[in-house]
Amino acid sequence: MILAGMATLLGIAGCGHSDKQTSLAFSPANMDLSIKPGVDFYDYANGNWIKNTPIPGDRSRWGSFDQLQEENNVFVKGILEEAAASTNAAKGSNLQKVGDFYASGMDTTAIENAGFTPLMGDFENIDKLSKPEEIQGYISSLQTMGLRPAFNFSVVQDERNSNSMIANLSQGGLGLPDRDYYLGNDSRSKEIRAAYLKYIAKSFELTGVDSSNAKQFGQDVLNIETRLAQSSMSRKERRDPIKTYNKETVTEMQKLAPGISWSAYFTALGVKNVESFIVDNPKFFTELGKMIKNIPVDSWKIYLKWNVLNRYSPYLSSKFEANNFDFYGKQLSGQEVNRPRWQRVSATADRAIGEAIGELYVKKYFPAEAKAKMIDLVNNLKESYKERIKQLPWMSEPTKEKALEKLAKINVKVGYPDKWQDYSALNITRDSYLQNVKNASAFHFQDNLSELGKPVDRTKWEMTPQTVNAYYSPTMNEIVFPAAILRPPFFDLKADDALNYGGIGCVIGHEMTHGFDDQGRLYDKDGNLSDWWTPADAQKFKDLTQNLADDYSAFVAIDTMHLDGRLTLGENIADYGGLTISYNAFKKLVAKGNEPTIDGFTPQQRFFLSYANVWRQGIRDKELMRRIKEDVHSPAKFRVNGALFNIPEFYDAFNISPQDPLYRAPENRPMIW
Repeated sequence: MILAGMATLLGIAGCGHSDKQTSLAFSPANMDLSIKPGVDFYDYANGNWIKNTPIPGDRSRWGSFDQLQEENNVFVKGILEEAAASTNAAKGSNLQKVGDFYASGMDTTAIENAGFTPLMGDFENIDKLSKPEEIQGYISSLQTMGLRPAFNFSVVQDERNSNSMIANLSQGGLGLPDRDYYLGNDSRSKEIRAAYLKYIAKSFELTGVDSSNAKQFGQDVLNIETRLAQSSMSRKERRDPIKTYNKETVTEMQKLAPGISWSAYFTALGVKNVESFIVDNPKFFTELGKMIKNIPVDSWKIYLKWNVLNRYSPYLSSKFEANNFDFYGKQLSGQEVNRPRWQRVSATADRAIGEAIGELYVKKYFPAEAKAKMIDLVNNLKESYKERIKQLPWMSEPTKEKALEKLAKINVKVGYPDKWQDYSALNITRDSYLQNVKNASAFHFQDNLSELGKPVDRTKWEMTPQTVNAYYSPTMNEIVFPAAILRPPFFDLKADDALNYGGIGCVIGHEMTHGFDDQGRLYDKDGNLSDWWTPADAQKFKDLTQNLADDYSAFVAIDTMHLDGRLTLGENIADYGGLTISYNAFKKLVAKGNEPTIDGFTPQQRFFLSYANVWRQGIRDKELMRRIKEDVHSPAKFRVNGALFNIPEFYDAFNISPQDPLYRAPENRPMIW
């Protein structure tokens, strides 16, 4: 998934060879052998596990990633509780901040007693606003607090000068997770809009607003957000990094969106002498400028209050938190109950002071040998990728040369940062959970703002070590694997190579391939947006990937809802690339005769079963429908059945025949990477 310049996996796996015959990474008992592999390989590999593993009531989906994260959460809980018990920790130390943050979040008595009081000052400040320019000023003020009303501000790598940091303005300001919920006429979109209106109204009622006014407040908010949505790009449009790179000066922006004083805006943020900045969607800001001028100030005040109330409801008393969960958890994702209190506070602490927790985490739970073995495997996969590129029949030599240069320069980060985040400027106490959340949000905004105009810090991580995930950054040209993912069933030192190459090997290949997917290929070896392809090769690539997009768009996920193969194209390319690259490396081991048959399955079969096991998952209908609309990743079932049936060796391993429903003729299997 592309998020803030990253392509994320949402899970990975591991390497290493052992002569031991058992592993936490695989069990034949999880398979449903009554299903033929060519009919539904996902269910063949995972059917019994899915049947016998109910989705917990506090989850909208449950799979391998979630299980590992749950185990990891228990480790983190121990760290948090130990820190909270260390009441004599030195003031200002990470141990003190971690302990006090967690303790404040678990102090439900103080939170209940406070009720809505912690936000009354924010509401009173908003009530004082009386002019359009004051609305604009308060938008700036909320942004410095880490909120994102109307649009988003951040400091990012300049995609055309990847060594420098530049200001970035992007569309936003929506309370629903996608603009299409505001614009769609389908029954699901209408249902969600109606539920959203009720949620807004009830939220304001909890602050003391009478029900009649609260309903009108909800309509005012929805009206403003709908106008923002109407001028917003779709998720598919935003996948084009060239379309979303529009460099502007303050003078140019003033002409583009005259309803906003842009010099005053940047001054209010604390940005001085800004020469230029990036705008993702100029049309959006033109419309926003008009809205600032022609929407009544009183309506804007309600919208700003809503941004404050919606952002902080999860950290207020139980009535506010439950109301927030009823909409975002139950209505949108189908969760039955909220997660335990400690897990919610732990997740908030991870966002607020994640590297302070991470530093404590890696000392306890990340062995040095895991990092060394992971780096070795990455190097093996790089060599495999190099071979694949050299052998591509559709790519010309000039483009191959550039591709190999980019591959060679991919940076690899494993486990944890070499330099930890400095939290010395962040004030955390046991007095107020909400104030700690506010302080952390403001701290991260200022920390990000401080990077403006400076050289890029290439030591920074975009995920904490305790996160079960991995990512590729196109502007950094790097792949990153946090410590928490390098455990069974993804990284298993006891497992045979078949399982580990089918797991973590495919994941490494997946992340590398993001550098060469339909978005990543637009960046050069230094992370700059640059056209390094010959026109003929670029067209061949587009033709091959269109075939893949069409394959996935043909899948029906639920009822009549098809996947969107264009929305998920980057991840589908990466899944396919990861499989081909990892298998190319693995087959050399098989050729040496080092891989035994285990549990009745050949090494080749275990490789592909391992890949399928990584994606085993149960998912609620509402969550599946939400993800089809919002997620750039295909649902788990189709990450298996969509990718494997393009791999020639898979057909040989499981004797897939032309009579099988998922069979694809060789000429319809696009060999991309």
